[in-house]
Amino acid sequence: MPQISLQDARTLVSTALQKAGAQPTMADATARALVLAEAQGMASHGLSRVGQYSTHLRNGRANGAAVPHVLNSKAAAAVVDAQEGLAFPACELAVLEAIRRAREFGIAIVGVTNSHHCGVVVDHLRAVADAGMVGLGFANSPSAMPAAGGKHPIFGTNPVAAAFPRRGSDALLIDLSLSEVARGKLMVAAKAGQSIPLGWALDKNGQPTTDPQAGMDGSMLPLGAASSPKGAMLALVVELLVTALIGAQFGFEASSFFVDAGNRPRIGQTFIVIDPGALAGREYFLDRLEVLVTEMLTDEGVRLPGARREALRRAAEVNGIHVSDAMLESLRKLG
Repeated sequence: MPQISLQDARTLVSTALQKAGAQPTMADATARALVLAEAQGMASHGLSRVGQYSTHLRNGRANGAAVPHVLNSKAAAAVVDAQEGLAFPACELAVLEAIRRAREFGIAIVGVTNSHHCGVVVDHLRAVADAGMVGLGFANSPSAMPAAGGKHPIFGTNPVAAAFPRRGSDALLIDLSLSEVARGKLMVAAKAGQSIPLGWALDKNGQPTTDPQAGMDGSMLPLGAASSPKGAMLALVVELLVTALIGAQFGFEASSFFVDAGNRPRIGQTFIVIDPGALAGREYFLDRLEVLVTEMLTDEGVRLPGARREALRRAAEVNGIHVSDAMLESLRKLG
C-alpha cells in the first residue's frame, strides 16, 4: 500500500476539488480537514469523501464559488453564511469569529447556515483549545434517524463535540455521533464489501440489518436506542441548535450526502466558545482539570479522549499516511 506525506495528500485533494469546481480557498480548507481526518485514522471522514464532494460540486449540490461571510451579528452572537459551498472555510471563519468575540465577552456563539457536510466536528475546535478556551460544536446532517418512538428518518446523526485545553498537555478532544455509529462507517463498509454489526442500522422496512447498503437506504439507530430514547432526544436538541436558531434546513429537508443528485443541503453548524478567565479563572480551570484527569487515570485502561487520534496524527506528520492503490488512482484521476 503506497505511503504519501500529508502535504502530498493535501495537494492531491485540493487539486481534485479545484478540478471539480471549488475555488482555491475552499479546496485548500477542505483538503486540510480531510487529510487531518485520514491522519487520525478516521477513514469515514477522510479521503473517502473526496469523490463525494467532487461529485456534489460538479452536480451543483455544492457551490464551488462560495465565499463565506458574516450574515448577522450582535455582540457575542453571529451567523456565518456558507453560501451553499463546502462547509470547511465557513466553519473556519465561524470559529475565528467565536474566539474573537469570546475574548471580548467571555462567551460567544456563532452558527453556520446554508452549509454542507463539515467532517470531524471536533477538529474545528482545535483552534479554540489552542487559544486556551473551551469549545463546543454541533452539526446536523440529512435525515438518518427517527424521532423517539417514530419510524421514518427525521434527524441526522447530529454529532456533538467538545475541546478542553490543558496545561502543557494535549487538549481533551471529544467527538461523538448521536447514532450508534457515524453513518460514514456504513459508507466505508459498503465500499469494502463488509458487513456491519446488528444494532447499527435498520433497513427500509424497519428491520435490523447487517448489510451496510441496506442500512444507508434505511435508517441509523440512535445512541442507546435499544433501551432508551436519550439518543433521539439529544439529536432533537442538536437539530434545533443548528437550524431554527440560525436559519439552516432541517435534516429531513436535505437530500442524502450519499446520492449524486439532489438539493443543496443548506444544513447548519453551531460553535460555542467559552473563556475560562471570565468564570472561575483560567488557572483555576486548568488546575481543576488536571485533578480530574489524574483521578481518571488511576484506573488502568482509561484512555483520555483524543489521545489516540493525537498519537496517530503525530505519527502521520512524520511518516505520512497509507493510501490504497485504488484510492490513490482515484485521487489522481479526479485531479
